[in-house]
Amino acid sequence: MTHQDHLAFLNGDGSIKDKLVSAHQRIQESFPLIARIAVALYDPATRILKTYVHSSGDDDPLSRYQTCIDDAPSLNAILKAGHPRVINNMVTFDNGTQEHTKRIGRQGYAASYTLPMFHRGELIGFLFFNSYQRDAFDDKVLRQLDLYGHLISLMVLNELSTAHTLAAAVKTAGHITHTRDPETGSHLDRMSRYARLIAYHLAPEYALDDYFIEHVFMFAPLHDIGKIGIPDNILLKPARLSDDEWSVMKTHVTQGRKMIDDLLDNFGLNGLDHVDMLRNIAHYHHEAVNGSGYPEGRLGNEIPLEARIVAVADVFDALTSRRPYKAAWTNAEAFEMLNKLAGETLDAACVAALREQQDAIHQIQQQFSEDPLG
Repeated sequence: MTHQDHLAFLNGDGSIKDKLVSAHQRIQESFPLIARIAVALYDPATRILKTYVHSSGDDDPLSRYQTCIDDAPSLNAILKAGHPRVINNMVTFDNGTQEHTKRIGRQGYAASYTLPMFHRGELIGFLFFNSYQRDAFDDKVLRQLDLYGHLISLMVLNELSTAHTLAAAVKTAGHITHTRDPETGSHLDRMSRYARLIAYHLAPEYALDDYFIEHVFMFAPLHDIGKIGIPDNILLKPARLSDDEWSVMKTHVTQGRKMIDDLLDNFGLNGLDHVDMLRNIAHYHHEAVNGSGYPEGRLGNEIPLEARIVAVADVFDALTSRRPYKAAWTNAEAFEMLNKLAGETLDAACVAALREQQDAIHQIQQQFSEDPLG
């Protein structure tokens, strides 16, 4: 007797997006009324919920959307209760004032099932099942969706854990080798969120989805991992570097690319999605759009978009941060400099994308301010 494994897609090397679409197809074989499955991630540091992946193709009312969980009372209630929510008649939400509620209502969904995703008691996000038909979620449907829901949650957790494992490996390597980058953890918190702001603003022009945007955010802090291999007398030198020292410093981008490949091999992380994005960020974030950068002297769009995004985020935070050799610049002073660099060394669209989000920048700076004790 032969049997086809209907969940074989879980063993494949496809992305979490591909696997979510496959899971949706399997679910629809039994329950065709399920029109959409979507995942939103939760950032506990900021209490922000962010759309991540979905299975409904162009039929997606919440692309590139984020909100504070405190501004989503129904989801906050799910978090506090710790168990799922079933709504079989969405008309009860017709008068909702939140933007996400309005978008869902305009799409015409009539019923929903929301499953919180936890890891070791901590919320990592929410999983949504939507239907255009009322009363779609009876006990029989929910029993099956619970099984698929927890499988999907495990897939998401596995991907996030993989990225976090890589970041932890880099941090540990830095401690072991006793190298110290003068840039702080707060710098990485800020610049990765600046990078996400830029990617989010550029999304319509470049057709970037939530999946791309979130990986820019996850991988941005690893842009300078190659500095682990730079000697302390160069990395920590308070004065201007000599030409020879600068030549050594510039090798951190190629060293970073090699370290990423080694880490992926040694930690068994080659299945990490968007791994080329990670390599590009490490290798090309010091390229300049006029060709004057390093290591390859690439021009304009020859530089991967993710590297251009991270370059602007990194420079802006470096300018607005206090360093042993300089005081922090104001945001206005920093943007005056970025405007001069736009189109020369920095991507002009990326600079404009960051400049247009002053309120969000200020919130990030307030939340992830420098520790005065270092």
